[in-house]
Amino acid sequence: MIKEDFKIPVHLSQLISSEQAYQYGIIPIDDAKEIYSFKSFDTSLDLKQELQIILGKQINLIPESEENIRQYLASNYRKRNQSHSEHFNYSNDFLEKLLSTAKHIGSSDIHFEIYEEKCRVRLRLDGKLKEYFIVEQDQYPIIINKLKIKAGLDISEKRLPQDGRITIKTTTEEFDIRVSSLPTLHGEKMVLRILSKDTDHIEISDLGFTEKELHAYKESIKKPNGIVLISGPTGSGKTTTLYATLKLLNDEKTNILTIEDPIEYTLEGINQVQLKENIGLDFSSTLRTFLRQDPDVIMVGEIRDAKTANMAIRAALTGHLVLSTIHTNSAWATISRLIDMDIPPFLIANTLNVSVAQRLVRKLCSNCKTEQPINSFDFPEQFEIPESLNSQFVAVGCNTCYHTGYIGRKAIYEIIPITKTLVNYIKNNQLEIDTYLIEEEIASLKSNAIALVKNGITSVEEVYPLLIQ
Repeated sequence: MIKEDFKIPVHLSQLISSEQAYQYGIIPIDDAKEIYSFKSFDTSLDLKQELQIILGKQINLIPESEENIRQYLASNYRKRNQSHSEHFNYSNDFLEKLLSTAKHIGSSDIHFEIYEEKCRVRLRLDGKLKEYFIVEQDQYPIIINKLKIKAGLDISEKRLPQDGRITIKTTTEEFDIRVSSLPTLHGEKMVLRILSKDTDHIEISDLGFTEKELHAYKESIKKPNGIVLISGPTGSGKTTTLYATLKLLNDEKTNILTIEDPIEYTLEGINQVQLKENIGLDFSSTLRTFLRQDPDVIMVGEIRDAKTANMAIRAALTGHLVLSTIHTNSAWATISRLIDMDIPPFLIANTLNVSVAQRLVRKLCSNCKTEQPINSFDFPEQFEIPESLNSQFVAVGCNTCYHTGYIGRKAIYEIIPITKTLVNYIKNNQLEIDTYLIEEEIASLKSNAIALVKNGITSVEEVYPLLIQ
């Protein structure tokens, strides 16, 4: 965890950029009207004069140890991906700098929020939000209007939610940003989702499947027809798993069609359609059209309603492989969800190839994680701690992980292939299968989470929500 002594208030940290902080080894500690004060291990006159020219203020340098400066930097400033950032052709505009920074420190979402006395910008990194900037009240509407113009939204409409899209082109890459505005009590909140078009890093073998799970999953997508359903909450990596699957299936002999909202990655050789419900281009109507396009594989972004579910079933029955996502808490709960949508159990049994549930958990930083004895108070009250779990690793925080204790994320899965036994269970509406799962040694989300704790990959704190289910 970040020590309180090394936290810098957001209004101070944004006085300088991440590059300036690292280049000069300076930490802002005061922003008086005429004089900026910084901690630094270099208090030379040359540095002072250079900072005065760059920042246009009188500079006061206070000596601090080099080790502490490194601690401040790692705790408060993230380094950008240096191989890309130098190629960005951005002006000094705050908004453009923010978009490039967010993209290259690996942020997935940018939140612009307005309250009664302040406005702030938060970035989501590794699934967690962190406050990065404080914006002046009079500047906030200007920033929102700039975003609206870039996204093709109506700047005069402040009473209704709006959705748009921004395409950013640089000398090295192109990426899209999905924009969503929402009227709130004190003004408009805006969320930007960064959509990378680069699929080179997406490989199904790297997502987090165990060998047994990967084999079962690959067997299910080899079938020429049927439905593959992936469940989980928003932000659990379902779409990434689908794209990794499409990469595996994509070849010149296969006609693949997708209907998505939004199109998060572009894949060469796959026909991708963007959902546009305002003109009637929704999941169910597009699926109906897809069936006249001679498809082999169809990917539906999400099964949201009975209409879409029925069309997906129909597509599977007519000889197509259908991939989609659905919101349920576990792989087997998908069956109940489809039944709730009035899909007859015999149709589910005859078309479903595999049901998958997944979650994302943060991985402990291997540089600073520490091993501790098991403490029952760290686990949910009703959870039975396995005898084989003798110790646990906990997050500490260091310069490598920016003092969060975690670096990157890993998916965990629950894979239930629909066998003949399960087909009979579904047809007879027998939805209690705990004994079957144990007999077939099918790992649940909970057991896979404990395995990651046991192997020191993640912490009990990170998988706690899975242990209380």
